[in-house]
Amino acid sequence: MTETSAAPPDERTVRRAVAGAAMGNAVEWFDYGIYAYLATSIGLNFFPDADETARLLLVFAGIAIPFVLRPFGGLILGPLGDRFGRRRVLSFTIIMMSGATFVIGLIPNYQTIGVAAPILLLLARLAQGFSTGGEYGGAATFIAEYAPDKRRGFYGSFLEFGTLVGNVVGALLATAVQLGLSEGALNSWGWRIPFLVAGPLGLVGWYLRAKLADTPAFEKAERAGATSRVPLRETFTKMWPQLLNLIGFVILLNVAMYTLIAYMPTYLTEVLELGDTASLLIPLGLMIGMMLVVNAVGALSDRVGRKPLLLTAAIGFLVVSWPAIALLETRSVFGAVVGMAMLSVLLVLMLGTIGSALPAMFPTRNRYSGFAIGYSTSTAAFGSTAPLVITALIDGTGNTAIPAFYLMAAAAIAIVPIMLMPETAGVPINHPTRIPGRTPVTEEEEALAPS
Repeated sequence: MTETSAAPPDERTVRRAVAGAAMGNAVEWFDYGIYAYLATSIGLNFFPDADETARLLLVFAGIAIPFVLRPFGGLILGPLGDRFGRRRVLSFTIIMMSGATFVIGLIPNYQTIGVAAPILLLLARLAQGFSTGGEYGGAATFIAEYAPDKRRGFYGSFLEFGTLVGNVVGALLATAVQLGLSEGALNSWGWRIPFLVAGPLGLVGWYLRAKLADTPAFEKAERAGATSRVPLRETFTKMWPQLLNLIGFVILLNVAMYTLIAYMPTYLTEVLELGDTASLLIPLGLMIGMMLVVNAVGALSDRVGRKPLLLTAAIGFLVVSWPAIALLETRSVFGAVVGMAMLSVLLVLMLGTIGSALPAMFPTRNRYSGFAIGYSTSTAAFGSTAPLVITALIDGTGNTAIPAFYLMAAAAIAIVPIMLMPETAGVPINHPTRIPGRTPVTEEEEALAPS
């Protein structure tokens, strides 16, 4: 053993690290799942005087507005993770995320406390947005730095497995209260149940994270004296090409995610009038399908590389989005299932790959900052606003094919940054300062190298 090396973690430790990191993502998307599926009940409780379209826009604003704080979360929490360690920051983010979701279930409605109700809802959503600004980048970094190089794709895919599990569990719970309670009971108190469940989920995630050591890559950098004292400044001055590259790709990832997972139940119900049961169960069934194959996609990326799968997804969205949405516009259950399945296959190709591809774009010294800032900025600008923008465009134009055009535009943008990404499948990422997949070492990397 040298001063800067240590024995790699055993498989049991890796699995615990993956579970602890993925749990936070599950809690985050549990919140989005229940919020999207219970949009009507939330609107009636917090915005009862608005008409139906305005109420929907206000509820989806509850998804979009908190993302104003998400980049600030990335700017603050990401550098803290590079300076003081990943585990400490991630233990904080999961408590803040789950606590904010739990509080929503306790807020009195508009009829009880008036305008204070939507204000408290907004404050809880803003707290959730700030914490998630540091959650996803940190969780992806945590898994990538614990995983063996040759299986980083497989283990990294569990991050999005957590996304799908959280959304599926949230959607199932929201569907259960919708189908199991009368309309009056649901809108009175039943909608609160899923939000209150977030409290114990967050405590479980915090416990899993608190019991782990920090990542081997961060500990190696710390022992070598190679952690940055000014990670925010370094990220913007040295890592800006990687930041722009990540932001460009994440446009497609998040437009697809928020359109298919957060917005689609409302699109099927309110726009296409497919029927409540089908509109809830079709997206839920496809999410379960993606959950079952996402780890196989991650393992495939270890064999064939990340870029081929990401390019297939981007080109696929460019070509397939319009026919898929046209099938949904037939307003039949068969058309909805086939159209959604076509888009879901493309989405899962990205979900199974990003947990390993995106953290590898940065060296250990700047990984948490670079990922958190780039991802949260792109998500805030393009992903979280997708349901709000699509709803407004459909209402303004009357064109129900707007989701297809939005997906196609995002795909056209994403193809270029994917082409510019280095292939990092199997490439070590534990060097404190070197950007994985780049040869030879640049002057910037030499300047950042530990003495």
